[in-house]
Amino acid sequence: MMVSRFGTACAAIALVIGAGPAMAQQQPAQPPASIAHPDQWPVLPMQLKRDPKVEARVESILSKMSIDDKVGQLIQVDIASITPKDLETYKLGSILNGGNSAPNNDEFAPAPEWLKLFDAFYDASVKRSDGRPVVPVIWGTDAVHGANNIVGATLFPHNIGLGAMRDPALIKKIGAVTALETAATGIDWSFAPTVAVVQDDRWGRTYESYSEDPAIVASYAGQMVEGIQGTLGQDFMKPGHVISSVKHFLGDGGTGGHDQGDTRVSETVLRDVHAAGYMTALPVGALTVMPSFSSWNGEKMTGNKSLLTGVLKDRWGFQGFTIGDWNAHGQVPGCTNEDCAPAINAGLDMFMYSGPKWKDLYANTLREAKDGTIPAARLDDAVRRILRVKVIAGTFDAGRPSSRPMSGKFDLLGAPAHRAIARQAVRESLVLLKNNGSVLPVKPGANILVAGRGADDIGQQSGGWSITWQGTGVTNTNFPNGQSIWSGIDQAARAAGGKATLAVDGAYAAKPDVAIVVFGEMPYAEFTGDRPTLEYSPDDKSDLALLKKLKAAGVPTVAVFLSGRPLWVNPEMNAADAFVAAFLPGTEGGGVADVLIARKDGRPANDFHGKLSFSWPKRVDQYVLNKRDPGYDPLFPIGYGLTYADRSTVGRLDETKPKVAAGDQNALFVRGRVAGGARINANGAVVLTRTDRSGQEDSLRLAYKGAGSIAIEQAMPIDLTRESNGQLSLIVDYRVTAAPAGEVTLGIADTAKTVTVPMTGAMTVGDWTTAAVPLRCFADKGIAMDKVTQPFVLASTGALGVDISAIRVGSAPAGPVTCGVK
Repeated sequence: MMVSRFGTACAAIALVIGAGPAMAQQQPAQPPASIAHPDQWPVLPMQLKRDPKVEARVESILSKMSIDDKVGQLIQVDIASITPKDLETYKLGSILNGGNSAPNNDEFAPAPEWLKLFDAFYDASVKRSDGRPVVPVIWGTDAVHGANNIVGATLFPHNIGLGAMRDPALIKKIGAVTALETAATGIDWSFAPTVAVVQDDRWGRTYESYSEDPAIVASYAGQMVEGIQGTLGQDFMKPGHVISSVKHFLGDGGTGGHDQGDTRVSETVLRDVHAAGYMTALPVGALTVMPSFSSWNGEKMTGNKSLLTGVLKDRWGFQGFTIGDWNAHGQVPGCTNEDCAPAINAGLDMFMYSGPKWKDLYANTLREAKDGTIPAARLDDAVRRILRVKVIAGTFDAGRPSSRPMSGKFDLLGAPAHRAIARQAVRESLVLLKNNGSVLPVKPGANILVAGRGADDIGQQSGGWSITWQGTGVTNTNFPNGQSIWSGIDQAARAAGGKATLAVDGAYAAKPDVAIVVFGEMPYAEFTGDRPTLEYSPDDKSDLALLKKLKAAGVPTVAVFLSGRPLWVNPEMNAADAFVAAFLPGTEGGGVADVLIARKDGRPANDFHGKLSFSWPKRVDQYVLNKRDPGYDPLFPIGYGLTYADRSTVGRLDETKPKVAAGDQNALFVRGRVAGGARINANGAVVLTRTDRSGQEDSLRLAYKGAGSIAIEQAMPIDLTRESNGQLSLIVDYRVTAAPAGEVTLGIADTAKTVTVPMTGAMTVGDWTTAAVPLRCFADKGIAMDKVTQPFVLASTGALGVDISAIRVGSAPAGPVTCGVK
């Protein structure tokens, strides 16, 4: 039920009216807008009730734990920062694999290596001889569209595509398959689902949202949790199910398109829009909740007691525990990554930590627990919640990961039945935006040209969080159970008596009957995915040129657009006869062909089913489109989606672009230009000219005649804190033309100092290559990452020749991350 606020408001008004000036001055100040009022939030019908047997077991364990044991349960550490041996001494509550972490530092490690490593961590966690309770460790992973870190797993469409399906029953099946394939590796905890209600499509995590409409998000959230964890009273937390984590609490979708930004909305909007997914996910028994990196009206969610404790735990009665996001506690005022009692006191139950200093976090938290900075009752409450989840999940009784019922059944990864569910999801998620002249479905027997960079690229069609964090650095061979869109079209065309030819550049000898051009965004995840505008590919119009070339040749053309969000594609849509929003369909590219290609009898094998879960922009500056607003004016409204029965025609769209603020500070030097507000400055014996790589004068040519340096200088300091925390790197594409005669260093400068790493050993004359240095290497040596004045400094003490084609902040290539040039 919703608590009425009418009577309370009237009473407050009466008090003010009845008070004289003196009394009015004595009224207490209004609380900050970032303080929630729990009594104004609904009471949720929680189905997971406290079990006396569970509670008795928890209290028995808790009563025998030392304060050292208790503090250990509050900490989760990334496997890249800890070894199994460490858990023999430090009895931590959990480990995780972050976006770039994997067994043996190998993101392509086969599934048995994941299980083997978990066994090692588990064995160390239960090894003790002091008589105190054994509390096994649990492993968390971001299985956000399937068990997406594991080679061979079934990868489903990302959430934005699933939202277009409008099929909650299928969502539950997807959650169950994801849990089963995750459990096959022994891992017992998934950081999913994301229930963000995204309101600004520039955000790089838009594809992790089911919809801009809270009702759609609510219809899915509970179903996904039940798929992952099982249904209460039936198969809840039975073998093959894993712990779910609903994220990111709260308001992560309202940050104005900025990752880790500030959602500035009223409490009513926070409750009625952004909390929608929790209203269905928590009642069905979600066991963990992940507070957001972001803020609400200026206050970091990870430190917001009124929401973490007041609303989530007290008002809603959430019995599980809260798990922080990646070092997010370090952003709470008064905190660092290694010391943050305020977050625990606000209601955070478990830190998520990555970095080499996790023992400092343990020591500081232990000290604060002993001196009362963290009250004993709060410490016990946090540990009690963690133990409760572990008991409910069967952690204490399941034994070694490899001994569990589903563990080691690696044939579950990409199993035919699982792929069939994923393929159905692809079919249902496709949205037909345009079909002028009924070019679709492609007729049987047709000679089909398949073109575009995304046609035969499973990585691109899968997007971010696909084996690697950013979804980059992968090839089709890394998806042994996947199928590209081209492969699916080829099979469907032959089955219908026709043929298909792949030519990425659109070249052909004989004019085809139809062309299917697959193109779109390259993979990305948070940080790198944020965009300044909604214009598709503003700096590279080769996809548009390909569409125009085919149109000019009179070839009927179908555009299949891969994207993590709606984008302004008016020019591309004008150049195509049919336009399909495929979003990020995952590893089952054949699902696209299932809808596009007619059967031998000429009838569609499958009709279009998908309806937009996000409004499609008419203009490049329509970042926020909300059907609740009086000025709602999209190109295609939420809910739009044609079927083969529709005969509507999309007229020519306006291609004019209003001038809008644009710029990406992390694209430091790309396509011959530096980011806005920056300049290139050479010092000492350096001659700077231009040369060509992919385009005319798109690269720098540096000739060091002696000691000197070149730097990118910002007009105003830039803030790279979140990028450093997120393990992004300074990446340079370069070619050495003359071997160094001295020492070469790569560095970053803030307002007070410069920190460098040696680069001489990487300066070998040869072809183009890439260097990547993690930003944390500079931060750990004292660079103030919020005050960076020179994000790139290349210095040499002697002669050197080098060409540079790109300098950017981004995700490093797959492989180990070290503080040296990679």
